[in-house]
Amino acid sequence: MSTETAAPTTNAAKASAQAAFKENLRQYGLVVALIVIMLFFQYMTNGILFLPVNLTNLVLQNSYIVVMALGMLLVIVAGHIDLSVGSVAGFIGAVAAVLMVDYGFHPLIAGLICILVGGIIGGAQGYFIAYMKIPSFIVTLSGMLVFKGLLLWLLGGRSVGPFPTGFQMLSAGFIPDVIGPLVLVPPTLNASGNPMPNTGLVLHTTTMVIAILIVAAMLYFALKSRRARESHGYDAEPFALFVIKNVVLAGIILFLMYKFASYRGLPNVLIVMGFLIVLFVFFTKRMTFGRRIFAMGGNEKAAKLSGIQTERLTFYIFGIMGMLAALAGLIYAARLNQATPKAGAGMELDVIAAVFVGGASAMGGVGEVAGAVIGAFIMGVMNNGMGIMGINIDWQQVIKGLVLLGAVAFDLYNKKKA
Repeated sequence: MSTETAAPTTNAAKASAQAAFKENLRQYGLVVALIVIMLFFQYMTNGILFLPVNLTNLVLQNSYIVVMALGMLLVIVAGHIDLSVGSVAGFIGAVAAVLMVDYGFHPLIAGLICILVGGIIGGAQGYFIAYMKIPSFIVTLSGMLVFKGLLLWLLGGRSVGPFPTGFQMLSAGFIPDVIGPLVLVPPTLNASGNPMPNTGLVLHTTTMVIAILIVAAMLYFALKSRRARESHGYDAEPFALFVIKNVVLAGIILFLMYKFASYRGLPNVLIVMGFLIVLFVFFTKRMTFGRRIFAMGGNEKAAKLSGIQTERLTFYIFGIMGMLAALAGLIYAARLNQATPKAGAGMELDVIAAVFVGGASAMGGVGEVAGAVIGAFIMGVMNNGMGIMGINIDWQQVIKGLVLLGAVAFDLYNKKKA
């Protein structure tokens, strides 16, 4: 009897371990895809991709896409779409330029006004969608046209800039090295005794300390989460997979932070992005409001029957999207150091593509913050790598379109298989 009982128990344990392995393999498949794509372009660009200055530019170039992708994730998970985010971002950048350059507003005051205006714009669109039952596609398509027109009207066909130095630091600044530089290899001195550029190795010590703290916190919470799952009787991935997964992630973080530290340290905008990512992870994983968004996207009628006020939830989601689009518009304007009539053109396509490539379902109810961020960087690495390789913009668009189509087709295939 004991042998007969042990066999089913062993088989059940193996099945449970295999199920956990498959679940985690799908979850971290995007990380593997990003690594493979980066290694491919590192090879094809003869090592240019991983240069510290290029990695920094990669973050700066995609920061506003990541910011908007966080809001777009909520919109898509809820079963909607927002086509207006690019036009709203461009319009808000123009508002910021007029306030700061033409009227002399302080950057902080102007920034707060712009984010408030973005929230009002998103809330207004959310009202039409939630309470007047107009499809989000129609409402946001109208918004895209309206705010593109308002952008052109506000700027009058001119570019407005430059911005005050304090505002430029949002996208062009770096955190100070409060600890002091760490000289690993002294730079070569010229005949005058001055250090020659691109020689030696000096690290931004504060950045490396932050990297170590991030890795330590990541490992602590990963171990804590695993123990909590086991104590409640839930399946956990095999311990060997758990170790490999976290060692790889820790290695990636330390490698990237080392690259940043060997250039100028962490960009200010990366700190903003990191704060928003942590906030949205907590928002979607721990808060009731976040769980209700997934419930509504999975089955709106069932969500209503369970007491969720779906109209108000939709209104809030688009309000959040509007504020994030405004923040992205400020980041983009600060990076260009001016507001231009063409600002925001095509941004919505990159944002939506990032969320779908990151694993969000086109049917709603499925998506992760980490996936949206990784999806944004997959698209960003492809743009950067293809640009360095000299691939024409027309073929870049073709490749990006095929990647997006493949990501959605893969999602639908998995749903049918399940």
